[in-house]
Parts: sequence; structure tokens; C-alpha cells
Amino acid sequence: MILLSRRSVLAIAAVVDIALHARPTPVAAKLLAARHDLPPRHLETLLQTLVRVGILKGVRGPRGGYELARERRKITAGDIVRAATQEPGEEGLGPLPQSRLVDEVVGPEVLRASAAFLATLDEVTVEELCRRAQEGAVFGGLESSTDFTI
Repeated sequence: MILLSRRSVLAIAAVVDIALHARPTPVAAKLLAARHDLPPRHLETLLQTLVRVGILKGVRGPRGGYELARERRKITAGDIVRAATQEPGEEGLGPLPQSRLVDEVVGPEVLRASAAFLATLDEVTVEELCRRAQEGAVFGGLESSTDFTI
């Protein structure tokens, strides 16, 4: 069972993809969408959310696209999930039921479990995910890219 929403999983995959492919030029949303077999418009709102929180940087122009706004080692999967869940996703189920059971018993346990889950994701950096992707050759023969510190 996957505990993350599709939006959160896609956000992590998009950031790692951009981290792997954004050198020397930014990654166009169309190319990113094509690599993940998605319509480009499906990604735009998610990418803009990641730009707003400072995980990605949007580059305008004919060779524009997206690149990381911070170093790989300074972005965690937890950061990405928090950003992806800031805006409403595909849930559409409406508000939680209003009851003492939810408020006093179920809700606090779910919050505690969510905090533990995010704490685990906070230990996983984009750098680590990129390393695993390169070791597994998930995109074929990607050239090793250098992450510059400025």
C-alpha cells in the first residue's frame, strides 16, 4: 500500500528527473511529461507549486524550463511532499466527518503517523534518489552531472 498521493509521488519523480536532466539547460515541461507518459498540462500546476516553495526555479524563454532552485543535497523527499500537498489534489472526497471519534482518537493518531512518515522522508535527499537512479540506469546511459555549490 502506497501512503502517498499520486500528486506527491509525481512531484518527487519530477524533481529527481529535473535534477538528473537539467544540466546544461533547464528541463522543458513537455519533455518531462513525455518521459513519464503524462499530458504536459497535468504537470504545470504541480511544477508551479514547486517553484512557489523554492524547490524548483522556472526559466523563461525558448530554451526555458525547470531546474533545481537549491542543491540536491538540500532538498528532501519530505520537502517535496509537503509542497505537493499544499494545494488540493485528486482526493475530492470533501471534508472529514465532524465527530469526537475523529477529533479525539482517529485524527491525532493519523497526525502522529503522518509526522513519522514525513520524518522518514526528510532523511531522503534528492541527491540520494539521483544516485540510485543513476546506479539503476533508469534513464539509460545518463552522463554524470555535477552539482555545483555557489
